[in-house]
Amino acid sequence: MTKRRDKDEKEPLCCCEYVNRHGERSHVGACCCDCEDLDDACDRFFKREPQSPDALSRVAADISDRVRIPWLGGGARRVDLSVIPPLVFLPALLHLAAFHFLLGVTVLITTPGMLLWYYYFTHRKKARTLFFLSLAVFSLAYMYYVFITKVVPRGGVGAVELGLVTTGMLLTLLGLANTKRGPGFVKATESDPVLEDQLGWSQEAEPSWKNWCSVCRVVRPPRAGHCRICGVCVRRHDHHCVWIDSCVGRDNHRSFLLTLVVFLSTSLYGIGLTLRSVCSEQNVLTALFYCPGVYEEYSASICFTSAWYCAVVSCGVLHLLLTQLLNISYNVTEREARTAVRERSGRRVLWGLAVDTGVHSRGLWANWVEFLTMPEERMPRRCHPGSGDDESCVKVSHYDIHPALGASSRPDDA
Repeated sequence: MTKRRDKDEKEPLCCCEYVNRHGERSHVGACCCDCEDLDDACDRFFKREPQSPDALSRVAADISDRVRIPWLGGGARRVDLSVIPPLVFLPALLHLAAFHFLLGVTVLITTPGMLLWYYYFTHRKKARTLFFLSLAVFSLAYMYYVFITKVVPRGGVGAVELGLVTTGMLLTLLGLANTKRGPGFVKATESDPVLEDQLGWSQEAEPSWKNWCSVCRVVRPPRAGHCRICGVCVRRHDHHCVWIDSCVGRDNHRSFLLTLVVFLSTSLYGIGLTLRSVCSEQNVLTALFYCPGVYEEYSASICFTSAWYCAVVSCGVLHLLLTQLLNISYNVTEREARTAVRERSGRRVLWGLAVDTGVHSRGLWANWVEFLTMPEERMPRRCHPGSGDDESCVKVSHYDIHPALGASSRPDDA
């Protein structure tokens, strides 16, 4: 029996096989077999017996572990269940809102409220979820589907307009993919005896200054911060964006900003084309609020509802884009702004829309030049005595060590 088990472990997994959370080989076709936790929970429910404290969590873990798709190389891949609800609820809610004006108002008001509740629920638990990324990508794809199948056949949209909308959608997806490449992490390196001698610490005695991250066990560069959701330190950490399921940092901040601009431009242009097609007798600016007879035809009402959904999303993106532009103008990250407000170390400007910490700002022009020309951060190579290559490596003093330890320091927002 032991030899057979060792043989099974050494055999490569086929496209439909996987190793479950108990370390056993399983098959996607056996997803409904050996459901002891589910059977026990159902048995207790029908017998009206109290459930064990972790019964539901075990059942949820089993279901999440067994929902997989066949994959070539490495076995079946697990599907995150949080990506499924947007694929179901977004079309259902939009079609429901297209039946009547009051239903549309109700859906468009309650949906942002439910999203905010779910955001604060997951943010409070510091849990990582693909729900918002799935909603963002599927919303973009579904709005393009409605535009192709409902708006274009109505007329009034030429080949040039269709090409511009398609190009905008593709550029948004490319920008999102480029932003997802990574914000620039502070990588942990091997123990350096030179650094330890100058700092006076070792692995047995952890240092206690604000630039030291006890989780990642690294000395953070200036303006870097630890993300409790991603569990890593990010260079020039701005914020963790749930819509891309990643942090925004030094390496992807420009790409993130460009993606917002492209998406907002495409969305506003698509809204204008849709309203011009559905409410041809009305001005585009007034058609969003007054379009008589639009609910008499279901095809027109679904286009009008989709335009309103895009308008609500565009308002949120516009607020985020405006915040980013103001922060860059004052050379402050979102993380630094929140810390300054919490510690009352900064001043609000422009009627409270931005926060000026007065630490890194060097003027509007210099701040934007620094943002647009900042290089991608790379881990510097440390100098060792007798290496003979002092010009190509970075001195220890560049690591922003606490001044009490005998090295230079710069202001940080940690």
